[in-house]
Amino acid sequence: MRIRTYDRRLARGPRRDRGSYSVETAVLAPVMIALLLLMIAFGRVTDADGAVDSAARAAARAASLERDATSAQAKAQTAATRSLQGDGITCQASSVVVDTAGYTLDIGVEANVTATIACTADLSDIGLPGLPGSKTLTSSWTSPIDTYRGRQ
Repeated sequence: MRIRTYDRRLARGPRRDRGSYSVETAVLAPVMIALLLLMIAFGRVTDADGAVDSAARAAARAASLERDATSAQAKAQTAATRSLQGDGITCQASSVVVDTAGYTLDIGVEANVTATIACTADLSDIGLPGLPGSKTLTSSWTSPIDTYRGRQ
């Protein structure tokens, strides 16, 4: 008799596992989708951060090539906008601040131009709960002004 009850238990055992794959999939699928969306969000933020850094570098370089502070401001703004557009970054709000105090110094004195860019990147289209709708990325870059070139 003992052998028969053991055989019956073995026969019933695999039937108890029926549907367990469906439950595992139902539990793990949302977790895997959330991880995928989180990786996409981090990738987008990292990409946008690199683009903002590149735009700050381009703005500072463009400003350092000008002869006066007014045109340096304008060229820095244009260079930053072109750089961000070229990298495919769309900012909800952006600002370009250029420190042109180096243009007031005399020729022969080392001077610098610093460009600071802030860009608010949109993350609301990812739709992951707990993720902020936007993130503000800031970058600053300094470029030297030619020491022996005329300044106004």
